[in-house]
Amino acid sequence: MIVMRQLIAATLISLATSWAAAANPAAWQREGWRTDFAKMKVAPSEIQSVLGRDGIPSIDHPAFVPVGEERTLSDREPVISLVLGSDARAYPLRILIWHEIANDVVGGVPVLVTYCPLCNVSIVFERTVDGDALEFGTTGKLRNSDLIMYDRKTESWWQQFSGEGIVGSFAGQALKMIPSNVESWKRFREKHPDGRVLVPNDPSMRAYWRNPYGGYDSAIVPFLYNGTLPDGVPALERVVLVRGETPFAVALPFLRKAGEIREGDIVLKWEPGQASALDTAEIAKGREVGNVTVFRVVEGKPVPVVYDVTFAFVVNAFEPTLVIRKE
Repeated sequence: MIVMRQLIAATLISLATSWAAAANPAAWQREGWRTDFAKMKVAPSEIQSVLGRDGIPSIDHPAFVPVGEERTLSDREPVISLVLGSDARAYPLRILIWHEIANDVVGGVPVLVTYCPLCNVSIVFERTVDGDALEFGTTGKLRNSDLIMYDRKTESWWQQFSGEGIVGSFAGQALKMIPSNVESWKRFREKHPDGRVLVPNDPSMRAYWRNPYGGYDSAIVPFLYNGTLPDGVPALERVVLVRGETPFAVALPFLRKAGEIREGDIVLKWEPGQASALDTAEIAKGREVGNVTVFRVVEGKPVPVVYDVTFAFVVNAFEPTLVIRKE
């Protein structure tokens, strides 16, 4: 099975190489994009075309049920937890793995909830730019194996990992990240009994219990990625990346062994109870990866910070000067 997955990966990389030959504004304009390609912050050759625009459909009218009414999620399944004011919402990865983007309003704030399976990056942004609440979709393109989003107003392209506009009218601008975390459904349910959880608009649209990337986080090389790999850390090792003015990265096995790590006034904690969404075909049966929480201690109280748990190759690609702490 692993050999077959590696063969598929090699095929995809070969296809991506041929697609890259057509990675230029003229080709993109022929696809129907209205994007201002005169404004680019990255080289066209860094962008891979994999699917058509909205080939992975965003969730634009999210539906929720109260926590107490959800009956399909198992305790260990991962959800993106977002709390703004008194509004607590869970976005199961079993849904976002098929859609990657949810345009929502939480606590009165227009937000963009995102998940890139190939990079295992879960980030929430404010989606208001220059006073307008933008709606986002998927371009069907990748850079460093990471999702490139677009806004439907200007059709500018945005890098999901950083929230930066990389092509188009908004090139050079950045979406504001909002603290969130990925935790088990059980943890969210116990902490927020009055919260709400995302449910499919059409349960028959996808096999929402299933992981379409079976065994991916046990692979040797990432899919659709031809950049450099990190030294001394497996490419698909999970890494806790703490964002901010002085970002730093800690390999998950190190944090898991320590249980708690302090970096100045920032505390990282690991506790068991969460399944990987990218392991077995049935997400609920995924191997243990645990729950990570990160916060800053301010006047003796924990304050959430922006972080995510991604793969080592992603940190190496986007933050090449960072040294991933392994011990």
